[in-house]
Amino acid sequence: MFLVGCSCRFQTVAYLQQIWWLEVDGEVEFQFPSGTYSLFFRLHLGRVGKRLRRNSENVHGWDLKPAQFQLKTHDGQPVVSRCMLGDLGNWVHYRVGDFIVEEPDALIRIRFSLTQIDCTHTKGGLCVDYVLICPSNVGKDLCYVDNEARKKVLGFKTT
Repeated sequence: MFLVGCSCRFQTVAYLQQIWWLEVDGEVEFQFPSGTYSLFFRLHLGRVGKRLRRNSENVHGWDLKPAQFQLKTHDGQPVVSRCMLGDLGNWVHYRVGDFIVEEPDALIRIRFSLTQIDCTHTKGGLCVDYVLICPSNVGKDLCYVDNEARKKVLGFKTT
């Protein structure tokens, strides 16, 4: 299901009402300036409406097993992290990890994923908004703060 017009970065957001198996993966190839970068998934437990109504009716199963986040660069920098999804009713940037860019003119390929593959129970009520790559010093502000840091640091419009 897709939700339209919510407090998300894009006009629509994926909403997973009930699933057994979660696997979100992607790949980008981009030139970055030299430096250290962080990768985040922006997630929300509970359905988000146009008027910022928060509905936790279908949220279940995320407190039983941790989700696994991964990233890997083309030059073999792997990162794996695990955490329980929480903070019901709020958008949260879940930090996957950091990677280092040493050659600013080279194309950097980054593969990333979010999985929760324990099929012993259903899970539901998860909104998936976007993946963010930013300089690590900026990412420190996003670990615990969401909308205000997002507006201030990245210049996004928050509805």
